[in-house]
Amino acid sequence: MSRVNWKGPYIANNLLSRIKDYKLVSKENIQSTSKNSTILPKFIGVTLKVYNGKTFTAVKIIEEMVGHKLGEFVSTRRQFSYKKKNK
Repeated sequence: MSRVNWKGPYIANNLLSRIKDYKLVSKENIQSTSKNSTILPKFIGVTLKVYNGKTFTAVKIIEEMVGHKLGEFVSTRRQFSYKKKNK
């Protein structure tokens, strides 16, 4: 279910202000815990560290990601593998 068009996409306020500052001054990675924020064209070329529940994972924003959510590019589950038994 998508958001109503007249409201526009959801972006956390602190994330939007950090992106503006990043473009002007600093060149360090931006940390965000808001996985439900929508990626805008302003974000292209920025490296964000998105929190997956345990650690921050670096995500480099490219053109194909515009319109998607930040959480789509961060896995929150570990990959399961069986342990081999020694005989």
